[in-house]
Amino acid sequence: SRWYQRRVRGHHSGNLLASCSMDNTAKLFDIVSERCRCTFRRHSDSVNSTTFLPYSNILCTCSADKTISVWDIRTGLCAQTFYGHVNSINSISFNIQGSTIASCDAYGIVKLWDVRQVVEIDSFIFEPHPANSVVFDTSGSCLAVASNDGNIKMLEVEKNKVCELFGHKDSVQAAVFNRNGEMLISASSDNTVRVWS
Repeated sequence: SRWYQRRVRGHHSGNLLASCSMDNTAKLFDIVSERCRCTFRRHSDSVNSTTFLPYSNILCTCSADKTISVWDIRTGLCAQTFYGHVNSINSISFNIQGSTIASCDAYGIVKLWDVRQVVEIDSFIFEPHPANSVVFDTSGSCLAVASNDGNIKMLEVEKNKVCELFGHKDSVQAAVFNRNGEMLISASSDNTVRVWS
């Protein structure tokens, strides 16, 4: 079989889990009943990442079809679709306020999107290496981008200032901030996990 589950994300309630798959769908699971509550079908290629808008009933998905979709998990309906990437989108992240989505693609392009206006706000080019993961810190002012070049790009969003974290010996696949935003944890194809402060 060609499809498999790619990533999973938990809802703030602790009762729901979202998964994405190479079968072009995302699914919402109820952890208590151990059943699928909804299957989200709109993408025309693999769904590469999902994320929940903090403390809401909104799920965001991104796909190799180069689009981002925003879903209402109560109805299963797609509320918005964002167009603008020209390569497969690998990862997405909401800022804590829920006003901005960050996305990154297979060519190292990072885009910021205004959720209410459904428009691109800004774009940053880290080509030619794919950007594998993007995540906002808890303040929403800093963005960590895990790159195939083995580094992590730290972007100060409002200042358009970038610094890099060096240390991994192979592609950085994922990065996540701890709850208070004081530490960044990264995982790499070099079989290491690093903690940055």
